[in-house]
Amino acid sequence: MDSAGQDINLNSPNKGLLSDSMTDVPVDTAVAAQAPAVEGLTETEAEELRAELAKVEEEIVTLRQVLAAKERHCGELKRKLGLSALEGLKQNLSRSWHDMQVSNAYKKTQETLSQAGQKTSAALSTVGSAISRKLGDMRNSATFKSFEDRVGTIKSKVVGGRENDSDNLPSPTGSGDRPLPDHIPF
Repeated sequence: MDSAGQDINLNSPNKGLLSDSMTDVPVDTAVAAQAPAVEGLTETEAEELRAELAKVEEEIVTLRQVLAAKERHCGELKRKLGLSALEGLKQNLSRSWHDMQVSNAYKKTQETLSQAGQKTSAALSTVGSAISRKLGDMRNSATFKSFEDRVGTIKSKVVGGRENDSDNLPSPTGSGDRPLPDHIPF
């Protein structure tokens, strides 16, 4: 449906809903009276229906006019209060978020996730304790003690020098009794 085929008359009952073959023409009771009655209806019944149709169309026009006036008044009030469309959107989002939080589905989901978080925390705590215990056991093992002694020996050779004067390596911090040599080989 192209824009030329759409009805832009705000008072039309077919606003924006017209197809290419439809037009928005008010019912003329004089013309309708001349049309043959629908099968199964008497002439008086058809006349009553036409009168009711005209009345309903008038009410629709009146309601549209009242709605347009109310929307203008609403816009004026919002403008005077300094409320913008963005403020309205913010209020709607806030209200929707609150409504969602008080819904049963949200509460059940939140409760389930909370329980899952507590169980995960407990499981991770248990795993952490088990790892800590295993590392403690490993540190007390003979293999680790032997490895620790070897690392200590290497450390004392690299850093040492003060304890056993067999090595003339400087202290990594540059402090100590001996000054640093001018040329350090790489």
